[in-house]
Amino acid sequence: MYSNSLIELDRAHLIHPVASYRGHEKLGVRVLASAKGATVTDASGKQLIDGFAGLWCVNAGYGHESIVEAAARQMRELPYATAYFGLGSEPAIRLASELADRAPGDLNHVYFTLGGSDAIDSTIRFIRYYWHARGQPERDQFISVEQGYHGSSTVGAGLTALPAFHAGFGVPFDWQHKIPSHYAYRNPVGDNPQAIIEASLAALKSKVEAIGPERVAAFYVEPIQGSGGVLVPPKGWMKAMREFCRAHDILFVADEVITGFGRTGPLFACIEDEVVPDFMTTAKGLTSGYVPMGAVLMADHVYQTIAEGAGAAAVGHGYTYSAHPVSAAVGLEVLKLYENGLLENGVRAGARLMRGLESLRDHPLVGDVRGRGMLAAVELVVDKVNKTPLPASAEPARRIFDRAWENGLVIRAFGNGAIGYAPPLCCTDTEIDAIIERTRITLDETLEDPDVRRALQA
Repeated sequence: MYSNSLIELDRAHLIHPVASYRGHEKLGVRVLASAKGATVTDASGKQLIDGFAGLWCVNAGYGHESIVEAAARQMRELPYATAYFGLGSEPAIRLASELADRAPGDLNHVYFTLGGSDAIDSTIRFIRYYWHARGQPERDQFISVEQGYHGSSTVGAGLTALPAFHAGFGVPFDWQHKIPSHYAYRNPVGDNPQAIIEASLAALKSKVEAIGPERVAAFYVEPIQGSGGVLVPPKGWMKAMREFCRAHDILFVADEVITGFGRTGPLFACIEDEVVPDFMTTAKGLTSGYVPMGAVLMADHVYQTIAEGAGAAAVGHGYTYSAHPVSAAVGLEVLKLYENGLLENGVRAGARLMRGLESLRDHPLVGDVRGRGMLAAVELVVDKVNKTPLPASAEPARRIFDRAWENGLVIRAFGNGAIGYAPPLCCTDTEIDAIIERTRITLDETLEDPDVRRALQA
C-alpha cells in the first residue's frame, strides 16, 4: 500500500529528469527506501547492488554516519551563510583551500555551485569575462566533443553533444561547435592510439581554422566521456589536446564532474593524464551525492585577469547557495574518507571490476569492454565483425536496465546497447564479483530477447 500510494503520487506530480513522461506514467516509479554501503533497498524490500553509485555520484557509498553527523553538526551551528557581501563560513573556506591544495598545477581559486550543470554555466560566464578583460571580446566561440556531456542547463546543453538534450530545446547555439569523439571502438581511423590522437588534433585544428583562430574562446572535454557511453581516450590524448590549446591561446576546460574524486583512481583524472587545465569543473563525488554541490577550479592566470579587468567593480556572477556551509561540511568529511582508505580500495576494486568485465568478452553479444578504475562500459552488438548495435526494437535502454534490476543490479543502460558501470569506491571483492555475475545473467537473458535473436539471425 505504501509503495502503491507513492507510485500514484509520483505519476500525478513528480517530473523526472531525462524521462519519457508518457512512458513513465505508464510504467510507474521504482521507489528506493534505504541504502547502505553499495546496496540499495526498494520499497518492497528488494536489495540491489548499486553498480552506478546513484548517478555516478555516491563514490563513498551509502550510510556513512560521519557524513551525516558533519551535516547535522553544521545545521545546528550555522545552517546557511551567504557568500555575498564579503561574508563566508569556515567549512566553505576550508574546503576551497583543501581542493586547491590537491588540484593539479595552479588551480588555486574555487567557485562553488550547486552541481555540475551550473559549474559549466559558470565557466562560460567566466570565460566570456576573461576575454573581455583581455580586450578580445570577439573570442566568443566554444568547442566541445561529440558524445560529450556538459550538463543540461540552457547553455551547457549546447556544449553537450547528445541528441536528446538538443531535440525541442533550440540548442546548440551557433557559437557552440563540435569535433568528432575519440571513440576508439568506432573511430573511422581505427583503434591505433596515435592515429586517434592525430585525427583528433587534426579535427580541432580544422575547426579552429574554420571558425577563425582569433574567435575561439575555449575547448571543453571530459577526461572520459561519461554519458556518451564511457568512452576512454587513448593515453596521451588529453595531454595532446591541452598542448594544442595552449599553443593557440585557447582556454582548456576539463569537465571532471564524473571522473573526479577517485572515480578513475586518483582524486582527479587530470593528475593521471598529466594535464593542468585552465578550468576544472567538479560535482557528484565532491559530496558523494549526499547533498548538492559543485565547484569550478580556476587557474591563477585566469583569476588574475578577471580580477584586474574588474578593478573595483563587482564581477556580476553569483548563486544564493554558492559555498553553502552544510554542503561544504559534507565535502570536507567526504574528502577525509577518500584519503583514509576509499581511494586505495577504489583502485583495487576497479582493477577487479575491469578483470571481471574483460572475462565477458567471450559472450556472443559483447563487442567492446572499456574503462578506467571504477568507471567502465560493456558495449553490446549483434555482429562482432561489423560491430552492429542492438536493434532499436530491442529497447536496450529500458529492457537491459529492467533485466539487471530483476537480477539485483543497478546499471546504466545506454540507448545503443552499452552498459555503464560506476560502483561506489567502497565495494568489496564479493560485491564486484556479484556485479560481474549478475551482468552475465543479464546478457544471457538479453541474448534470448526475440528482437535480439532476429537481429542475430539476419
